Amino acid sequence: MNARLALLGTVDPGVTESEVFRLALQHAVGELGALGGAIHLRGPMSALRLVSSTGLPPALTRPWEIIDQEGPTAPARAVRTGSGVWVPVQPDAAGQELAWPGAGLASVPVSGGHRSIGALTVLMGEQGEPTPRQWGFLRDLVAWTEERMSQAPPPSGPSQAKLSSDRDRLRQALKKVSVGSWDWDIQGGELLWDEAALELYGTRPEDYTARVENWMACVHPDDLAPTLDAVDRAIREHGVFEAEYRVRRLDGTYGWTQARGRATYDEHGEPLRMIGVGWESNESRTARDSLSRALRHMSDGFLAVDDEWRITFANLEAERTLGLSEEELFARLLWELPTVRNVPGLEDRCRKAAAEETPVGFDAQLEGTGRRHHLRLVPGPDGVTLYLTDVTEKRQHEEERRASELAVARRAARIGELTAALAKATTSQDVVAAVARRVLPPFAATGLLVQAIEGDRLHTVGADGYPEEFLSVVDGRARTPGEPSWDVIASGVPLFLSSVGEYAARYPELAARPARAQKQAWAFLPLTASGHTFGVCVVAFDHPRRLTDEERTLLATICALVAQALERARLYDAEHDRSRELQRSLLPRALPELPACTAAARYLPAGQGMDVGGDWYDIIPLSGGQVALVVGDVMGHGLPEAATMGRLRTALHTLADLELPPDEIMSHLNELVAGMGEESYVTCLYALYDSTTQICSIAGAGHPPPAVVHPDGTVHFPELSADPPLGAAEPPFETVELKVPEGSLLVLYTDGLVESSKREMDEGMSDLARLLSAAHWSGAGAEAGSERLELERLCDTLTAGLLPAEQPTADDAALLVVRLHALTPDKIASWSLPDDPRAAGQARRHVREQLSTWGLEDLTPTTELLASELVGNVVRHAKGPVSLRLLHGAELICEVFDGSLTMPRIRRATDTDEGGRGLQLITALTQRWGTRYTSTGKCIWTEQALTASGARQELPGDALELMFPSVEDFTGDLDSLPFGDDED
Repeated sequence: MNARLALLGTVDPGVTESEVFRLALQHAVGELGALGGAIHLRGPMSALRLVSSTGLPPALTRPWEIIDQEGPTAPARAVRTGSGVWVPVQPDAAGQELAWPGAGLASVPVSGGHRSIGALTVLMGEQGEPTPRQWGFLRDLVAWTEERMSQAPPPSGPSQAKLSSDRDRLRQALKKVSVGSWDWDIQGGELLWDEAALELYGTRPEDYTARVENWMACVHPDDLAPTLDAVDRAIREHGVFEAEYRVRRLDGTYGWTQARGRATYDEHGEPLRMIGVGWESNESRTARDSLSRALRHMSDGFLAVDDEWRITFANLEAERTLGLSEEELFARLLWELPTVRNVPGLEDRCRKAAAEETPVGFDAQLEGTGRRHHLRLVPGPDGVTLYLTDVTEKRQHEEERRASELAVARRAARIGELTAALAKATTSQDVVAAVARRVLPPFAATGLLVQAIEGDRLHTVGADGYPEEFLSVVDGRARTPGEPSWDVIASGVPLFLSSVGEYAARYPELAARPARAQKQAWAFLPLTASGHTFGVCVVAFDHPRRLTDEERTLLATICALVAQALERARLYDAEHDRSRELQRSLLPRALPELPACTAAARYLPAGQGMDVGGDWYDIIPLSGGQVALVVGDVMGHGLPEAATMGRLRTALHTLADLELPPDEIMSHLNELVAGMGEESYVTCLYALYDSTTQICSIAGAGHPPPAVVHPDGTVHFPELSADPPLGAAEPPFETVELKVPEGSLLVLYTDGLVESSKREMDEGMSDLARLLSAAHWSGAGAEAGSERLELERLCDTLTAGLLPAEQPTADDAALLVVRLHALTPDKIASWSLPDDPRAAGQARRHVREQLSTWGLEDLTPTTELLASELVGNVVRHAKGPVSLRLLHGAELICEVFDGSLTMPRIRRATDTDEGGRGLQLITALTQRWGTRYTSTGKCIWTEQALTASGARQELPGDALELMFPSVEDFTGDLDSLPFGDDED
């Protein structure tokens, strides 16, 4: 039995009902060893119609073609009871089983949903009633039959799609075809046909009994079951009966007909009558059946709707997609279906397509299906055809392809952006910043570490997203086997670690490092350029991350670009550092500590990517309590400009040591710059401050004026002449003299401090004045150390306010802040002397008295000798008027003034010369000495230290030797000594 059921299970779904019945009966008879079998289906009211038989001659089956459902026959009893029945054969029971051979009839009901719709019956032989096992087989066989009946194709074809309830349409149809009408008494079973109906259903008037069985007898067995079901449904649902089925003609052939009718009901809702019409189908059924089967089983969903947008046909795929059977879909309004009710714009698109007679297509998400379908609407003469194609996977693949193409395009764009950023990067930090900004976000990475080999250690070039504690641990690590960065550098092959566990498994001795780094996945990428691996780039993630092959390849490609850019940047860094070091070496390493002033300075190089510049500042100590303050700017950037700055600073020191006036110094500098070439231009400001007079003389060439800040906080900028830069100016230069009070500030600067592409110089100078006014300092009485600290803080305030760190500048800037101090009158002593030999003696007396007043008696002998020699030289070789001045500052300064412009010069005297040793004597007795021009002549000055080591009570032996090479050489009196006469 199981073998037979298995064999039946191989039957393809969709075979016709007649084939299903034939197979079922054959296997039932074969398995039970029966004589034959038959299948009856239920008709309207009380009739059962024979639809298939096997092994039984027509003489036996003819009386059973139409049997009463309420009768005593085995099929009728099985349908009524809903279970299998056994009816023994009784030959004497006339009209029933009189002519039946065998032992009896075994019948089992056939169900259709909620009720019995027919019965399968077998005629048993001498073996008698079936065994329980045989009854079980019959029930399984009926279950298979019921399943295959539900899968069988319907008898009707596409021609039924144009049925309509509209009376005008029906009247039009009646004109075109031969239509028969019928009236069926549902309660009594009487069926009345007119002449056209008798002809349509192939029945002679003499054979017509006016019973419903007449109609059932002429319907093709394959079409009877669905047609009866349509009748039953129309009665239950108070709807319209519509069907297309085959009927037997008078010549024994079958032809297709269509029928349509509607039932009437009494006040209790019980059906009374059904009145309808029937007509022949004029279309070719062969073609229609082929098309119907093709449409029915096509892979795409197919729906046909009439002019009123009601569904007239749906294939199996449409039923599956919409979740409704064909019976449930038939005559339903398209946009009222649950699955398409919420499709946006469906009705508007459908009506527009029909009105314009233009096919349209669009994608829609059908409700409850979770699938995406493409709906194509094709208008036709009989309505609109809809094709539903499941495009879920297709659209998904398209979206994936588009996403992949977009990802590729984005990656290409990012690589392009990265390449452009790396091309612009000049320093190593620029490269690291470009990688952090362009590489980390696309890979959802959170950490970047770039390290390079320096010596035999791995030093950090730049990092992003790591704790400072971790960076301090990994920076400067010596070459160590079994360490990921060094392993990658040694192999030159990238290393990808997807989790902390994978890291710990590969490097167990470093298992604690991921926690310190706060990372959980890494890509270690070697930095290789010109065939040499010089470092490693580590891209890290906050969570476990297994990179795809494509991502790994992309990272390796990016890293190759980074390596090239980093190698170039490291060369630039090295060259830039050398340039910066050269520039720093050309600037003052420390500002001198002078009684005349206290100073602080800043040099701010241009932003990243700019060459070194030629800005400089300087403080040059001069004689007589004077100091030169200088700031300058060589136009342009680069090593040539820095070298020019160094040459000018050296030349300026030389000129300042000659103690020339500011305007003459500027003239000499102008000649020097002009000789360097047409493209060399320099702006410069030279200020000469005399602490004894508190006069500041200023000369400039194309340079912004200094800011003068008085002790009360007022700020002003002296009006200097608008001289062109050095190299383009034409002397003479103008000198401006200012009287500056004690404790005033003189602020010198270059244009880079106050001028930029976003700020005019006037605006920058106003900002400088505002910052200076707002600043506070302790005043002239502060100690030198604290005063210097205050000026340093003021420099920081000015640079932070004028050049914020977050706004890189395109030009260098130099800043020199100087607090000016005066030499008080009690520290200055001066005397006029006669223009004769008595002057030396008077000079010695003035020296003794003044040094005693100042408490510098230890310096008296040396100072007397210096003053006597200087005055004596003036009396002998120059002209008056003659004066002497002593200055008590950080050193003791002795100055002798005369009216001559002839400068003394030191020369070597022979052993027999009586003169020529005076300047050698002065050199031996002083720290330094010199001469300078004045407005009336010249000044010869000496400088002595106030410390114990510089104060001598007795003349040193070398001084005496210079005066008297041998004792025998001295034969004159005191007047012959260079001291002159002494009144004492």
